[in-house]
Amino acid sequence: MTKRTPFPLMMIALALTATGFGQEAPGSLSISLDECVLRALKDNLGVAIQILGPEISAEGVSRAQEKYIPTLSLSASSRKQENASYSYLDASESLVDKTQNFTFMNASQSLPTGGTLSLDFTGYKTTTNRRGQTIDPRFGTTMRFNLNQPLLKNFGFKTARREILVASHNLGISEENLKQTLKDTVYNVESAYWNLVYSIENLAVRQQSLQLAKDLLEKNQRSVEVGTLAPMEVLSARAEVATREADLIQAETQIKSSEDQLKLLLNITGDEDKRVTALLPKDKPTYVAREVSLEEALAAAIQNRSDLEISRIGLETDKLDVSYAKNQNLPDLSLSASYYSPGIDGTRLIYDINPIDPAAQIIERIPGGIGGALKQTTSFQYPNWNLGLTLSIPLANVFSKAGLTQAKLNMRQAMLQLENQKEQIYLEIKNAVRSVQANYKRIQAYTTARELAEQKLGAEEEKRRVGMSTNYMVLSYQRDLANARISELNSIIAYNVSLAALEKSMGTSLKAKNIKLSDIAPGLED
Repeated sequence: MTKRTPFPLMMIALALTATGFGQEAPGSLSISLDECVLRALKDNLGVAIQILGPEISAEGVSRAQEKYIPTLSLSASSRKQENASYSYLDASESLVDKTQNFTFMNASQSLPTGGTLSLDFTGYKTTTNRRGQTIDPRFGTTMRFNLNQPLLKNFGFKTARREILVASHNLGISEENLKQTLKDTVYNVESAYWNLVYSIENLAVRQQSLQLAKDLLEKNQRSVEVGTLAPMEVLSARAEVATREADLIQAETQIKSSEDQLKLLLNITGDEDKRVTALLPKDKPTYVAREVSLEEALAAAIQNRSDLEISRIGLETDKLDVSYAKNQNLPDLSLSASYYSPGIDGTRLIYDINPIDPAAQIIERIPGGIGGALKQTTSFQYPNWNLGLTLSIPLANVFSKAGLTQAKLNMRQAMLQLENQKEQIYLEIKNAVRSVQANYKRIQAYTTARELAEQKLGAEEEKRRVGMSTNYMVLSYQRDLANARISELNSIIAYNVSLAALEKSMGTSLKAKNIKLSDIAPGLED
């Protein structure tokens, strides 16, 4: 690649120095293109909004993963029941029962297969004044393991983790949306920056053209004073000076408009906008010849375009929806199993006669408590289990496949949209490559036109000096030279902007500027 600086740009730089445009005045901000890009990515409000997207989506993933965090609960309750005794076999006066229930642990855990595993560890204590009791107070504990596992509908790792997978896809989409916003911002800043450069350089050309017209007017006035030129020639020169002064005013207005556009992207507003009265670009309109291969550009776009990646992620979500819809059409067959160990202990009451005899008296108390019940439970002294299958066949799943059909149609639509998107990108890349190539050729052509315009003006001024040309012809050639310089400048700006547009179309704007996503949004990976 070769780098060229067109000859008139050196003349323009001299003009800028002469008029004070290239010097940083109080209140002006001198800034390069790279500095503009970095500031925009950090301060632009649109970027700041999109940075929150991945953070919100990441919290969505964390929330979906909470499904596999075990739930724990503890409880305790106490109850007293007192009723009138209607039988001497129960109690002599009132019948009083007291119960205390405890849940030492209730833990539930969702399984990756779609089932649920739980552990219940409960206990109770009862006391009563009923006649004939052989254990009072009585303590009981139970440890129970429960498993509920779907075997058809809602079974499987993918089905059980569907919410997590969808949340992860949403996170990927948010990250790609952020990347796309960054790429768009880079292009918008480059375009606005080069437009400002063009406006400033255009003003310099207009100033130079105005100065040429003023010089000619001054020469004509001296020639009229000495009687070698007709007064009419002065009028035509004055008219041309007035016209070029109007062009100068328009060029100055264009600078302010370009500055405002760039300031908006850099978020220079409020008090800072009042302090920064002018933006002075450090980079001058030069160009670098770049060989662009359509095949390479298209391959880069397929790999790096954020909108394509968003469509791919969306297609994965649609595939997940199809898989889930198929699963939901299966019969609901569930396995339930439990394994539990009870334990009972308490103070044993020994009577002198049959306990149910109203005359029976307690002659001995054998102490017991919750410790004995816990020992029985934890040693699984009395193991128990149950196992069962439940089959449910909703008639809606037998006669209707609307949900599955809709999911398949959505996936088909997403696949067609992805292919259509690739075709549109192919056309966009072709146009971008063609624009780069055409603008480069325009630079060559306008450079030649500008060189010829300079030669023609020089020759015409020489002819006028010896009396073989008129002021009208010289002024005409001056306008031609100014237009040629502006056209050359415009072609260089258009070439740089078309290169930025090509990088945007390929999705490589961030790579080209060596910008990492983690530098803009800490915590995210490129």
